[in-house]
Amino acid sequence: MKNDKMKNQYRVNEQIRVREVRIVGDNGSTVMPIRQALDMARDQGVDLVEISPNANPPVCRIIDYSKFLYQQKKRQKEMKAKQVKVEVKEIRFGPQTDEHDYQFKLKHAREFLEEGNKVRAYVFFRGRSILFKEQGEVLLLRFANDLEDCGKVESMPSLEGKKMFLYLAPKKAGVAKKSQQARDREASESEATRQQQQKQDDAAVMPSNGGLLANAKISADALKKLTETEE
Repeated sequence: MKNDKMKNQYRVNEQIRVREVRIVGDNGSTVMPIRQALDMARDQGVDLVEISPNANPPVCRIIDYSKFLYQQKKRQKEMKAKQVKVEVKEIRFGPQTDEHDYQFKLKHAREFLEEGNKVRAYVFFRGRSILFKEQGEVLLLRFANDLEDCGKVESMPSLEGKKMFLYLAPKKAGVAKKSQQARDREASESEATRQQQQKQDDAAVMPSNGGLLANAKISADALKKLTETEE
């Protein structure tokens, strides 16, 4: 059924009813009368296949129709294989989620985003807990901020019935923006490393300078004694 649908997608040979067509191939393209194009295809023992009917004039190829369909099917399979399936993962909170539960869900959300999935986080307000909707909004904003290195906000927290939703999408690889906390930590570690290296360099240089100064003093004393002896 699928192959029949693809076959009916293109007009072939006598089905192409126009005055002229543009023939494309490895050597470029040429506009010619439809009758001449059909004769060329017949002489080569292949088909005239219309690949772009809306062009002016329509674009055709001179090729074996079965081979053409095989190439199209192969191309579609390759394009489908390259498509990344993005799933939407849900993270549920309560308006008074404790810290341990929050960190646990934060870890899972980070994994989802790093795998290329979207995250839909929401706070569910049960009964009178809807009175704490501001608390739920603060929680979701904190959640988004803690994930800013790997996720970007698609929509800010919004209340829909008894649920407040926040949507996050993964950042593209190589352009993830680091959080201010991560940048500060890296800067602190870099400065500590620099200071440690400086201490090591100073420790290595000081004995060497001390030795040079000592040798210079000894040489000066020896030269003075030698001068006095000669006098």
